[in-house]
Amino acid sequence: MRILVTGGAGYIGSHTCVELLNEGHEVVVLDNLSNSSEVSLDRVKELTGKELDFCKGDIRDRDVLKKLFSEKPVDAVIHFAGLKAVGESVQKPWEYYENNISGTLILVDEMRKAGCKNIIFSSSSTVYGTPEKVPVTEQTPKGSCTNPYGWTKSMLEQILSDIQAADSEWNVILLRYFNPIGAHPSGRMGEDPNGIPNNLMPYITQVAVGKLERLGVFGDDYDTPDGTGVRDYIHVVDLAVGHVAALKKIEEKAGLKIYNLGTGTGYSVLDIVHAFEEATGQKIPYDIKPRRAGDIAENYADATLAKEELGWEAKYGIREMCQDSWRWQSQNPNGYKS
Repeated sequence: MRILVTGGAGYIGSHTCVELLNEGHEVVVLDNLSNSSEVSLDRVKELTGKELDFCKGDIRDRDVLKKLFSEKPVDAVIHFAGLKAVGESVQKPWEYYENNISGTLILVDEMRKAGCKNIIFSSSSTVYGTPEKVPVTEQTPKGSCTNPYGWTKSMLEQILSDIQAADSEWNVILLRYFNPIGAHPSGRMGEDPNGIPNNLMPYITQVAVGKLERLGVFGDDYDTPDGTGVRDYIHVVDLAVGHVAALKKIEEKAGLKIYNLGTGTGYSVLDIVHAFEEATGQKIPYDIKPRRAGDIAENYADATLAKEELGWEAKYGIREMCQDSWRWQSQNPNGYKS
C-alpha cells in the first residue's frame, strides 16, 4: 500500500515510517517541520535501507494536498500532524483548534475528492478526561476534556466517526495513545522537542545529559501512591507497530474502529525517575512544582481489544523504555541538530 503519513518527520511519525517500510509499504511524508527535523527521515532511510517520498508542507494547504493525491494514488492516510502540548494548548487555544481541527477537515476533504477513504487517526487517552475508574477500556465514556489539546482530539474523533457513519466506504481507525516514551533501539532516532520539553522522558534525559539542571515534577498531592501523576507509558516502537497492525485492519474494510494503545500498567512520575536511574546509572535531581493546568491524577489503559482484534500488544517494558531513551539522548545530545 502507498501510505501518506502526515507529521511523519515527528517523533511517533518517524518511528512509524520505519515499521511501514520494513513491512513493504510505500511511504510519502507530509510535514511542515514546525516541531520536527528532516534529519529524522534520513535516519529512517538509513535504518531501513529504503527510500521514501518527502513533501515539506502543511495539512492546511489545499494545493499541496491536491498535488500529493494527484501525483500517485494514496491507499491510506496515517494522520499524526497536529499541535500536541497539553500545557501550551491551555495558553494558545485558538492556535490548537485552528491547526488541529481546520487542518484535519481540509485533509479529509481532499482525501475524499481523491477517492482515498482510509484513515488512521492519532488520537489520545486525553479524550477520556478524568476517568471514573482505571484501567479505561474503549467502552469507557469519553469525559469532559481538561485542556484544548484533548478537546481537539475528542472533536476530531466525533467528526471522523460522523463522516464514516454518513459514507460506509470510509474506514476510520481511531488509535487512543497513552504516553509514548523510549526511542529506536539503535539510538539513531528519538524524541527531539523544541525548547524546554513538555513531556516527561525528554525532560529526564536532558537533565541526565546536562542540558537542564533539574527535572520539574508538577504536583505531588494527587490521590496516587506517591502523590505524583500516574500514566501508562508505552515504548514508541510498540506504538509504531500498532499502526501497521491497524493498517491490516483497514484492508479488511473495518468501518469505524477504536483501540487503546497502552501497556495496561500505570507508573507515577517518580516511578519513571527511579526506573531511569536504575536502568542507566544516571542520577536525576528534581524539584516539586505546582500542578500544571489540564493535568489529571491517573490514567492507564486496558488494551485487550487491540490484542484480540489487531493481534497487537506492547512488548517492551519500562527498563527498555528508559535505556533506549538514554541511548538516543546520550548519542545525540542536541537531538537531530549536528
